[in-house]
Amino acid sequence: MDVTEATFQSAVIERSRTVPVVVDFWAEWCGPCRQLGPVLEKAVAARQGAVELAKLDVDANPALSSTYGIQSIPAVKAFKDGEVAAEFIGAQPPAAVEQFLDSLAPSRVDELVAAGDEASLREAVALEPSRADAAVPLAKLLLSHGDADGALALVREVPGSFAADGLAARIALAGRPEPDLSAAFAALDAGDTGRAIDLLLGALPSSDGARDDIRRVVVGILDELGPASDVARESRRRLASALY
Repeated sequence: MDVTEATFQSAVIERSRTVPVVVDFWAEWCGPCRQLGPVLEKAVAARQGAVELAKLDVDANPALSSTYGIQSIPAVKAFKDGEVAAEFIGAQPPAAVEQFLDSLAPSRVDELVAAGDEASLREAVALEPSRADAAVPLAKLLLSHGDADGALALVREVPGSFAADGLAARIALAGRPEPDLSAAFAALDAGDTGRAIDLLLGALPSSDGARDDIRRVVVGILDELGPASDVARESRRRLASALY
């Protein structure tokens, strides 16, 4: 799609609020532009509407070239939500163009994780077994169905995730007669995170053999709450006090 100063607002700025729009700033006399153009067109077409491509002739549209600081071409700028979200200058190889476009549109796994139902999460894990935001929620679903072994197998495939490690620790604790943390886990499953943390922290002083597993469960919960959570900030302080 060719755009001009007259159509840029609607075809690029407004359209980018719905789908990412990649603008190829080019000129007829520019050899590298003619090399890059087909690469961009092929890569965008392969995404079947997930990204759109607009071409702008800098010679015919000098005001826009000035607005976006175009000093060398080809220059490629990607617009999302009306703003420049990513850009590069010069003719790039196909692999670099593919990577650039991949950064703009959600991947198949991103879409499946966002859907969040069991079938979608299973497909996401099949595509990326080590992806925590797919494996952990699916493991929780399996655990709620009584499939602790299946849940544990999933989280073991996720390295470097506090949430996955915490869920593995929870499964280990549930298999022990002492301490009895059923009330804490019931509160956690009911969404009463504050009470769950209170009960877990309260169990620490009398749980010598299970202290590390309880710590891992609490750390996993705090990781999922995120750094902005008031509950997480206060609970980190309480956890440190209980341990040290």
